[in-house]
Amino acid sequence: MSTYNIYLSPPHMTGQEQKYINLAFSTNWVAPLGPNVEAFECALENYAGVKKALAVSSGTAAIHLALRLLNVGRGDVVFCSTLTFVASANPILYQGATPVFIDSEPESWNMSPLALERALREAARKGRLPKAVIIVNLYGQSAKMDELLSICQQYDVPVIEDAAESLGSEYKGKKSGSFGMFGVYSFNGNKIITTSGGGALISNDEAAIEKARFLSTQARDPALYYQHHTVGYNYRMSNILAGIGRAQLEVLDERVAARRAIFARYVQALQHIDGVSFMPELPDSRSNRWLTVLTIEEEKVGVNPLAIIRALAEQKIEARCVWKPLHLQPLFRGAMYYPHEEDVSVSENLFANGLCLPSGSAMTAEEQNKVITAFLQKLQVRSC
Repeated sequence: MSTYNIYLSPPHMTGQEQKYINLAFSTNWVAPLGPNVEAFECALENYAGVKKALAVSSGTAAIHLALRLLNVGRGDVVFCSTLTFVASANPILYQGATPVFIDSEPESWNMSPLALERALREAARKGRLPKAVIIVNLYGQSAKMDELLSICQQYDVPVIEDAAESLGSEYKGKKSGSFGMFGVYSFNGNKIITTSGGGALISNDEAAIEKARFLSTQARDPALYYQHHTVGYNYRMSNILAGIGRAQLEVLDERVAARRAIFARYVQALQHIDGVSFMPELPDSRSNRWLTVLTIEEEKVGVNPLAIIRALAEQKIEARCVWKPLHLQPLFRGAMYYPHEEDVSVSENLFANGLCLPSGSAMTAEEQNKVITAFLQKLQVRSC
């Protein structure tokens, strides 16, 4: 039995997915690889404006492949945004490397250029520069890519752009995910479009993507028998799931428009409350508003995010805290962390005060009004 009537970000099917699924069955392409996979990859390339895309089993797998392509191994260091889901950093551990976490900054909630520059300067002084920097685009909002890329270029450190949450977003006219040496998308069930489970690795380095393709199919050598010279992975997306992705990608722009409209309605209904602030959008950028995220100042509002989450849950509405920073996770206890400023940890403040509201693109106005009413009732505030 379902716990919630209104979910945070449920899948939103188009009705056309079955056409491509039926194609997979009618042609007997039900295993990994096949026409749907090839068509989905081509559509991703065209959408993102990159030369090559590789459809894989998850966004985590895509990050892992990117690290492998950059020869990250035991004893190496990788810098990573701290305010993100654990999947952004777990592949660093897969490779036996050491993560160093970089704080957010207030204008985008993403990686702080100030903290990154300080961390790279110190790493250069120690003679231990990172093998890569993983920059996350949080909740659909692009990081300050121009500044961050410029800093990384000064130290000749490659960037992996974790755009798992930001497919459909733009930064200065370019699609999110297309800025780093590698870009990563996720098509998990809660993302703006879904393949049930899946992800993609994109790049303008065609040779690198072809190597990733080889690694993602168990690194089988081109021989008449099964021969392997290196470790590979079972990371390819199935032709059935890629069929779902084809239909989903066709309506991505519509899904972005729907989520932005949901965000705008929340702002209209709640912005009058002193102590409530919404996640900002950088100038010259366009967030997909995958989730509507806001902060609560308990001193002004009288309640904290956890109290609101519990109150909404009582009415079968799913809401969540902002990601717990990775440098605070028990898994990464003892990891190095560079705050935005010496005595200012932006990510910790956002975690303590942040709240994600239901934002599914199929959410009706009636359902959103129910969320808004429950939110206002807990704050004992009248509608504007």
